[in-house]
Amino acid sequence: QVQLVESGGGLVQPGGSLRLSCAASGSIFAIYAMGWYRQAPGKQRELVAAITRGGSTNYAPSVKGRFTISRDNAKNTVYLQMNSLKPEDTAVHYCNAEVEFRGQEYDYWGQGTQVTVSS
Repeated sequence: QVQLVESGGGLVQPGGSLRLSCAASGSIFAIYAMGWYRQAPGKQRELVAAITRGGSTNYAPSVKGRFTISRDNAKNTVYLQMNSLKPEDTAVHYCNAEVEFRGQEYDYWGQGTQVTVSS
């Protein structure tokens, strides 16, 4: 069982920056990948960035070059550094952890943190 707690969301002007944090607890060594998803009103939830246990990353084309996902294993925390924010980045952002147990994959989700980009 994994618990995820997000923080760092808020209101920023276009061009500003935010850093999201996701702290994991529980069976953290069962996690093989973590990522950030976002969901805007009327839109489907989409993957923003992900990082695997081995450290490989991938990003949505819309955020590539602006966002960076990273991890701090000592703190069991994953970060999403968001720079050059645009109004279209406005969404609830969710931290996700993928766990494999007995041959099946389980997804765990944080409560979400609101990111609003507006002037």
